[in-house]
Amino acid sequence: MNWEFQSDRPIYTQLVEQIKLRIISGVYKPGDKLPSVRDFAQEAAVNPNTMQRALAELEKDGLVYSQRTSGRFITEDRDMIKKVKDNLALEEITAFLEKMKMLGFDKEEMVLIMKNMVKEMEA
Repeated sequence: MNWEFQSDRPIYTQLVEQIKLRIISGVYKPGDKLPSVRDFAQEAAVNPNTMQRALAELEKDGLVYSQRTSGRFITEDRDMIKKVKDNLALEEITAFLEKMKMLGFDKEEMVLIMKNMVKEMEA
């Protein structure tokens, strides 16, 4: 997964989102040790202070924890990771449905489109 940033939002919030995605998709597994702030920042091509802020936010949310002398780790609480994954899915689905409604689709049309898309993905 490449680090991609857009200029319309703060970099640290985009880092938080991208690290969350890496956690819920299994790129970073429960209990995995994260790179140091400096190494992580270098990998993402951002300022270490920006990466520190993103990691502090993830710690506040409980997805990441620190061990004083060992570094930062991904939580081993699989239920928490699942909850974050489910919440993210609901946010994405809600945004999609709102856009579809703005385009003039009714509920039945949206369901039909989704069913057809699922069939195409299975083929």
